Parts: sequence; structure tokens; C-alpha cells
Amino acid sequence: MRSTTSQPIDGTSQAPGSRARSRRSRPSSGLAVAYLLAAATAAALIVDAVVHLKDAFFYDANTGALISQGQLFRIQAVVAIVAALAVLALPRKWPAWLFAALVAGSAAAAVVAYTYIDIGPIAGLPNMYEPSWGPPGKLLSAVAEGLGTLLALAGLGWALAMHRPAAHAARAARAADAAGAAREAQEAQLTQASAEGEAAPRHRR
Repeated sequence: MRSTTSQPIDGTSQAPGSRARSRRSRPSSGLAVAYLLAAATAAALIVDAVVHLKDAFFYDANTGALISQGQLFRIQAVVAIVAALAVLALPRKWPAWLFAALVAGSAAAAVVAYTYIDIGPIAGLPNMYEPSWGPPGKLLSAVAEGLGTLLALAGLGWALAMHRPAAHAARAARAADAAGAAREAQEAQLTQASAEGEAAPRHRR
């Protein structure tokens, strides 16, 4: 008699062990992508920080009611460094990516706006209108800020995509724990009722 169990001949079947290894390799490759994005984002933010620190003293004379442009440059540099460290230290956390995207994006928007629009003094800030890309480092920092924004948004998308399955798994684990606790309580009640039922005839005797 021929065996009724047929073996696949197209080579598409996989052993359970190989499927498990494949599932484990996907998170590893995804985390590698996150670290690459974090390194690239941090590099762009550091370039932005270095340019702002280097050029800050050129703009110390441009003062507003509350702060000078040079001081704004130094603040931007410090915030960019903090954002770079955040994505390097916490590449799985979406708030770190969101913070980096806001830092780089706001800086890119500001440099473009003040290059093409004479906004004037506003909210205690100086008039930073500078209709030229000629100042040293200005174009480099703008490019770094734009790239940093795009990279941070890509990292944010990755982190959010990874966060959903993790949150679903955590909810499933909590539900399983609750169901297990309920079963144990029910079994304890049944055991107690059975013990009481066995003890009752003895008392009657």
C-alpha cells in the first residue's frame, strides 16, 4: 500500500525550527534599521549643532527684546545635541523620534522662512531676516536639518509600527493572566465545595 501522506515537491515547506528562526530574524533586522536611522539622524543633528555653535558669535549683536540671535543659535545647538542623544539611546521609543523631528523640522522651517520672508521682530525675538545663503555654514545646516527631519520621520514611522504589535501583545498577555486567575479562583471554589460536600455525610453519621 502507498502512504496517504504526500510530501511537497515544490520546496516551499519549512520545518518548524526554520520558521521560528525566520520570525526571530525579522525583529533583529528591523532593530538594525532603527539603529542605522538613529545614527544618520544623530549625525545630521550634530552637524546642525556644530554650525550653530560655530556661527553664534557672528549674530550676538542682533538682539531682540528678550534674546539675541546668537543666544538662539546656542539654544538650538544644545537642543539638537539632546535630540541626537535621545534617538541614539532610545531608538525604539517613538517620543524620541518625534522630538528629533520637531527639532530638525522647526530649524529647517525657520531658516527657510527667514531667508525668503522679512518677518521682522516678533515675540521678543530679533529680526533674523537674511536673504542669502552665503553666510558660512548656513546652507550646510539647512541641508542637515532637512535630512534630519526626513530621517526622524522615518524613524517615527518605524517606532510606531513596532509599538502597535507590542501593545497588542501586552494586552493579550494581561487578558490571559486575568483569565488564568479567574480559572484558578473557580477551581478553588469547586474544590472547596467538593470538600464541604464530602464532609457533610460524616457529620450526619
